[in-house]
Formats: sequence, structure tokens, C-alpha cells
Amino acid sequence: MAVLNKIRQRSLFLIVVIALALFSFVLADLFKSGSALTGSENVVATINGKEITREDFLQKVEIAQRQLGPNATTTQVMNRVWEQEVRKAVMETQFEELGITVEKDQMRDLLRTALANSPEFLNEAGLFDENKLNEYIANLKETSPEGYAQWIEYEKTVASNALQQNYFNMVKAGLTGTLAEGELEYKLEGNKVDIKYVQLPYSSIADSLVEVSKSDISSYISKNKKKYEVEASRDIKFVQFNEVASVEDENEIKAELTDLLKDSEEYNSVTKANETRKGFLNTTDNEGFVNSNSDIKFDDRFLFKSSLPSTIADSIFKRNVGDVYGPYKDNGYYKISKVVAVKQVPDSAKVRHILVPFIGAQSAQPDVTQTDAQAKATADSLLTVIKGDRSRFESLVTEFSSDQGSVENGGRYDWHPYNTMVPEFNDFEFEGNVGDLGVVKTVFGYHIIEIEGLKEKQKAVQVGTIARKIEPSEATVDKVFRDASSFELAVLADKDFETEAKDKNFVVRPVNGIKVLDENIPGVGNQRAIVRWAFEEGSEVGAIKRFSIPNGYVIAQLVAKHEKGLMSVEEATASVLPIVRKEKKAEMLRDKVSATNLDDLAASQNTSVRTASAINMKNPTISGAGREPLVVGAAFGLNEGETSELIDGNNGVYMIQVTKIEPAVALDNYQGAANRVEQQKVNVVTSKLYNALKEAADIEDNRVETQIQ
Repeated sequence: MAVLNKIRQRSLFLIVVIALALFSFVLADLFKSGSALTGSENVVATINGKEITREDFLQKVEIAQRQLGPNATTTQVMNRVWEQEVRKAVMETQFEELGITVEKDQMRDLLRTALANSPEFLNEAGLFDENKLNEYIANLKETSPEGYAQWIEYEKTVASNALQQNYFNMVKAGLTGTLAEGELEYKLEGNKVDIKYVQLPYSSIADSLVEVSKSDISSYISKNKKKYEVEASRDIKFVQFNEVASVEDENEIKAELTDLLKDSEEYNSVTKANETRKGFLNTTDNEGFVNSNSDIKFDDRFLFKSSLPSTIADSIFKRNVGDVYGPYKDNGYYKISKVVAVKQVPDSAKVRHILVPFIGAQSAQPDVTQTDAQAKATADSLLTVIKGDRSRFESLVTEFSSDQGSVENGGRYDWHPYNTMVPEFNDFEFEGNVGDLGVVKTVFGYHIIEIEGLKEKQKAVQVGTIARKIEPSEATVDKVFRDASSFELAVLADKDFETEAKDKNFVVRPVNGIKVLDENIPGVGNQRAIVRWAFEEGSEVGAIKRFSIPNGYVIAQLVAKHEKGLMSVEEATASVLPIVRKEKKAEMLRDKVSATNLDDLAASQNTSVRTASAINMKNPTISGAGREPLVVGAAFGLNEGETSELIDGNNGVYMIQVTKIEPAVALDNYQGAANRVEQQKVNVVTSKLYNALKEAADIEDNRVETQIQ
């Protein structure tokens, strides 16, 4: 009790101490993370001074992921949103500088245009109804905060697109082709020269005779820094262990399928006796047998030969009802197929129909009010009317059918092949006769169908197929795990990665130049985990790590780290070596030339003087030598009869002589050419303007630092 009394007496003091301790803990954590106080880790990017916050970015990513569906990877979605946000920020900078905006009235016009064909915003006359739009927005605001937020984003997108279009149009309006530009364009194409030339091809000197040092390549990189600036990257190598069915696994699957053909004895616990269970070969319940024993359910459709896999089509069509083919491999499965039934089916059909939907039917619009029973009654009534007067079919389509895809065509679906429509619809049209009328229920509602045409009956088969997916057995999966673990332990114990892989007959795959925001590893697919590991601060060159991948494992080693800056000599060698080698060859060719005219040069180099006619600057190509802009440009700088010095071209060193100059015929007016120049400028605005603005923008990308990717 004495202790408790002391605690009570000092309760205020204890509260203060505990509060200070908690505050110190929180404060320490804030300083450690550095994000809550500074906000730096909450900014994904800063573009021309505009910040994109982590919360806003991830919210847009979530919306985009829902729109793009499960087939789009998270990284793909994030990169898509990133590009959209960068474009938005870059363009908004321009809009603000120019003071252009979208006002309320213009926004309504934009929405009217964008939603002109949306059924929910059309009135009875099929025209856009602004009241319906207002009602829709108000309803969203009241009932769905999430939906309303998405609508606001949609409006922003519409407005942004309009502003961009206005901006592009303003730029286009400011572009013109002057008469001087038109005249230049005309003369670049129309001025022509004939030349004689001698080419000393670079190929005349073997590559082995040209020594290119690392310092030569380094010097070239230094002189062309912008061309060889690179992002940070990593090089890795890896061994992949795939859980793939072995030959033994496949043989076991085939054996299991073969056993299913035979009758078997099974003990019946009810009758306390053995009973014969019919196999696939003798069963009459083909659908039940397939559904009980196959990884793919029974398909009751009749198929033409062209619809069967090409590898088995001939074999199946040669067999009679009850005959079996297989086991055979098809699309990752082993299969046994049995011909269940054969019949003659029309190749194609022509029908017209009226669709009466009911509440809950697929694709039914919100304004559908009829129940299933009511829709059936409506369809039966329409059938009675049509049977009495078929000429009324088309007018009833317009009045009652909800299938907008066929209403404008009188409810008609012109000639279409078997199995095009949903099963119930397909069965009615292809199993009936021309002129048949009837009501058919499908997932879309009740259809009043009239068969207008059938043609070219062909043999079709119904095939029952037992399929077993080709998968590795547990023993195989265990072996793959043991192999991966054994290799991982060996290389972690300082055994050489390449040597150990070679000793175990594993394939080592190198991947170079991985960027920090990449996600794809060639041969493995989407593996952001491997990329993140390669760029982690603690990952040093030589580090090794195992990764689980779909159906297996990857053991990876970090081979090299390349920081942002100039490309290294080793990285640049492949692209720079041919350039430097060509420069050295040009120098070598020049050094052995003393001739000052074409004939002497040709004689000394054991080659000939060649000619080229009607060369122009617009297409700087020399017949017999290829595309040579520098050489052609030099030709237009010479007078008739004048000979050039040696010129280093794309394909060799040249000496040329102009033999004829043919100026373009002068025009009274160059407006036509000026108009072409203007159109050329306008045509590239959409594709090049944004890229130029983006390149000039101040973009600070913090996706890696904020761990967005």
C-alpha cells in the first residue's frame, strides 16, 4: 500500500516523464525517416516547380490499375501514370505562362461533344440532354464519393486535352513557310550537278591493320559527351531453375490417360461388392466422364474440321462415332479425344431478331424495368404478332429491341459462321430451317428469332476430350529445389559462379544495362524484385541472392555497377570503335595520296574514275557510292570544272570534279514551295513539340527515393 500511495503522490511527475519519453521516441523516428518533418519522401517528382505528391500519384495509379485490368503489371501502370503526370505538368506550365484556361461554358461544350453518343445522356429524340448530365453528376456526388472523384478527374482530363489542342493549334497558326524558304526548298531539289569522282573505300584497309586504343575511344567519348551520357545501370548474371515436367512425368501422365480408356473394377461400399466401372472407350455418359476426369470441362459444341487443332483434325475426322485418338500433346496438355457424335451443320446462317431484356440480364441498361417473366410474356406476344404479319418485324425491332448493334439493320445479322452466337441462339439458328420463328432465352434476354437463310451443310463432330495439364511431379519440384539450393550454397561459399554452373551443366545468362526503373529480366519476365536488389545500397558487386519466380527459382549475381554519367570505355567500345577506326582509315588513306587530279589519283590507287549525274542536295546520294551528304555538299560548293581536295565521306575518302551545273528553272513565284514547307512544319508539331518542351523542363524524378517503384 505504501508503494501505491507513493505512486499516486507522484502521478503527475510520472505522466510528464512518460509523455516526454513517448515524444522523444516519436521525434527520433521522425528524424530517422526524414519524411514527416521535411516532406521530401512524400514528393514523387518536381516538374517546373510543381510537386507531385506520393498520395496523389498512388491514388491515380490505383484508378489506372482498375481501368487497365490485371494483365497490366504495377510497374507498367506506374510508368503510364508517370508519363501522364509529367505531360500534364509540362503542359500546364505553358498554359499558365500564356494565361489560357477552360471556362465553365466551354467545359459544358466539351462535355457535350465528348458524351454526345452516351445513351444515358440522350433524350427521347436521341439528342444530348444537359439536364441528364447534371442529374448524373449530382447523383454521383450524393451516392459515390469515389465515383464523383473519378468524374472530377475525367473533367480535368477533358479540359487538359482541350487546352493542349488549343496550344498546339496556336503554335501551328504561328508557323509559316516564307518565300525565301520556299525558294530554298525548291532549289535543294531542283539544282543538280554532274560529277566525276574517285573513291578510296575504307574497306580497302583491313580492320586488323588499324590499331584503336582505349585512350582513342576515351578521347572520342570526351569530345562527344552528350551522345554518351548514360543513366545508372547494373549488370547481373543468373542461373534459372524451372519447375518443368520431366520425361518421366510426361510418361506418367500419358499412362494415366491410357488407363482411363479401360474398364476397371471398383469396390462399392453400399453393395459391398466389386463393380465394373466403364472406361472412356465404352462409357455412354461421355460428358460426365470427361467432367470427372479432365482438367478441361466437356465442350458440347459441334466443330468443323477447320475448328480443330491442325495437328489432329485429319485423325479425328477419319474416325467413327465411339473411336478414340490419343494420347497426344496439345497446348500444354496431354489429351485423349473421342468422337461422340457426327452431324451435318450449315456453314453459315442469316437471321434477324428482337431482343427483349430483363432486369439483371447481361448488358441490360439501367432503365430496363421488366422482370424475367414479364420479358418472356412480351417476347411471346411479339412472336404472335409477327407470325400473323411478318412484314411488321422491322418496325417491332425499332420499337422493342435493345440490341443496338442490329437495330439499324432491321435486327438482322447477315451471313455469319457456326458458333458465332451464344449457345442457345446458335442452336436455334443452325438446327432449324429457313423461315422458322421462335423465342429463345440467352444471358442477354429473350430473342424473337427468324431464320432467313442457311447454306452449305458440312460434316461437324462433337468431340469429348480428357485433358491433363503437363505439370512437374512433386519429385521433380523437390529436385529443382535441391538443385537451386545446392548451387546457391556453393556460390555463397566463394565458389566461382561460372565454374560451378559449368560443372553442374547449368546455363549462365548475362543481363547488362538494367536501369533502376526496369522491371523485365530477359528470359524471366517481370521481376522488379531482382532490379530493386541490384540497386540496393547494400548490394555490392559479387553479391548473390535467390529469387522465387513463377514455377521456379533464379540465383543471381551482381556483376557490375555503373553510375550515372559518361559511358565507360568498355561500354562504349562496341559503338565507338567503328567510328574511330573509320577516322584512322581516312587518315591512312590521305597519307598515301599525293595526286592532285582524278586521273593521277585513280592511276596511283589502281582504281577508276566514275561518274554520277543529276545529284541534288535534297537526296544526297551518289550512284555507285551510296549516301554521302558531305561529298554532295562539297560538290555544290565547287564551280564547273573545279576539282576538290580529299573529302572524308561515309564510305570512303573522295576526290570529285564538277563536270556540269544545272540550276533549277527559276519560278515567278515560290509560294507553292513555301506552302509545302509550312505544311511540313505543321505536320511535326504534334509529334515533336511536347518532346522539346519535356527536354527543356526541369524534372526531378524521386520515384526511387520515395520507393514508388
